[in-house]
Amino acid sequence: MNKIGLKKRVKGRFSFLSCSLGIVYLWFGALKFFPGVSPAEELASETIALLTFDLLDTRLSLVLLAIWECALGLFLLFNVLRRITVPFAMFHILLTFSPLILLPAEVFTAGPLILTLTGQYIIKNFIIVAVLFTLWDTRKVNPVTTS
Repeated sequence: MNKIGLKKRVKGRFSFLSCSLGIVYLWFGALKFFPGVSPAEELASETIALLTFDLLDTRLSLVLLAIWECALGLFLLFNVLRRITVPFAMFHILLTFSPLILLPAEVFTAGPLILTLTGQYIIKNFIIVAVLFTLWDTRKVNPVTTS
């Protein structure tokens, strides 16, 4: 395979990752605009209240989160401003791990390795972290030709 063909394949795979993650962010974010629709609404509300010391109204905090997630989703979906979008997405996704410390009763059942469904929902975000690192690293991708 020539160098140009390999670059197109690599670029296509990163575009697929970006679009896929964009859809997830857009979908999950859009649900938060409608009270009682998002399964993560209560967890998000409790976490934001703890992180902001209850300074934000619950509904306002969810709307702001929805806007943030939808914006990230659109930027990832259309693959624009990646150098800015990926760090903002990484910051967001790292905050999703805060219930592991702030709300351990919601995340763990009997011990530190036995997760509730909420805990599993949070831990799966490691996959999103891996995708974000991959998307961030695409700036440095320079495939070599193989013989």
